[in-house]
Amino acid sequence: MKNLVISDIHANIEAFKSVVEKAKGFDSVWCLGDIVGYGPDPDACINLLKTLPNLSCVLGNHDAAILGDMDARLFNQEAKSSLDWQREHITHENTNFLKNLPEKISQSGCLLVHGSPRYPVWEYILDPFVARANFDHFIENYCFVGHSHQGLICRWDSSREKMDWNSQVNGHVYKMKPRMILNPGSVGQPRDNDPRASYGIFDDDLMSWEVCRVEYSFETTQQKINDLKLPGKNAQRLAGGW
Repeated sequence: MKNLVISDIHANIEAFKSVVEKAKGFDSVWCLGDIVGYGPDPDACINLLKTLPNLSCVLGNHDAAILGDMDARLFNQEAKSSLDWQREHITHENTNFLKNLPEKISQSGCLLVHGSPRYPVWEYILDPFVARANFDHFIENYCFVGHSHQGLICRWDSSREKMDWNSQVNGHVYKMKPRMILNPGSVGQPRDNDPRASYGIFDDDLMSWEVCRVEYSFETTQQKINDLKLPGKNAQRLAGGW
């Protein structure tokens, strides 16, 4: 089966639609949270997500914040302002969808979280030291994370006491080996200086992993953000992927 692995859509429907169209032929969707936040189209993104086949989805920190389940003081002003606006413009049905998202899903030898196995909603895995600590917090062979908006593949080899760390993952097909942490990057707000939407394909028949990129009309998303008078920084960063 081909599993489309996505994270950090952040209410960017243009990017999300482009990913779904480019990745066609997948059998299931694993969403690693942060459907909302930053962007102009939270409802449209949730509605599209709900139509996708065999969906598994976990809660992200922005999803928790829009529900009032996370202290707003933990967010920068741009993020907070967007969440305040989205909270007033999301349907009751979609609010309930977010409320029912779990923090973790374990399935088929894989753990799905937004941040990390240790702190599923909030912790970032940005360096090998944090990654190494987190290998002690899951028993599955593979853990899929989001949150950092940057692609990642790392593996802890306990026999050699060695960490293999690779953040330059775009366009490469990797053979899966036990005890890996993998990040597909961000659909709606990449932060690796590449504005293209990012997603992953995990093929559990071939046991392979690939991080893919697709162009989308970020100018359309920028115009929506500006028209709604949402924070301008949220629009500006889409053009540079920062």
